[in-house]
Amino acid sequence: MKRLYCPWRIKYITSPKSDKCVFCEHIKENNDEKNLILLRGNYCFIMLNLYPYNNGHLMIIPYSHKANLIDLSQEEYSEMMFLAQICIEALQKIMKPHGFNLGMNIGTSAGAGIADHIHLHIVPRWEGDSNFMLVVGETKIISEDLSLTYKKLHPVIKNLYEEKKKF
Repeated sequence: MKRLYCPWRIKYITSPKSDKCVFCEHIKENNDEKNLILLRGNYCFIMLNLYPYNNGHLMIIPYSHKANLIDLSQEEYSEMMFLAQICIEALQKIMKPHGFNLGMNIGTSAGAGIADHIHLHIVPRWEGDSNFMLVVGETKIISEDLSLTYKKLHPVIKNLYEEKKKF
């Protein structure tokens, strides 16, 4: 069995939690760069993960506050998958990963940190992106600042969305 160790996430796990949904609060604000929101679609938005598993870790989140995939409308689900394609293409162009992990943690028992608002994780992966620092030193190296990643990905995602928009 392989294990994914994520000790850098302890900061998120142990930090005080608001009663309000962070996704709903961020989308209300008019400060997308500060909130790491890369794109606002019709039904969903794309944002960088503040506590990434890897450089370029993105999330696609519906505007509607729903906890389960089966609660999404066909439009929400369809746009989520369309935006996943946009994210993968943008990440391939800018960051050139060797592969991707896509996933949803539905419910706290499944590992959801924000269980009340479903979101799709897109994590770019590179061969050898886990090394001794992670396992022995309990330290994950994220080699690029989130603001720089934002500046690289934002225009590419926006352009791809405009070129391929179907909704």
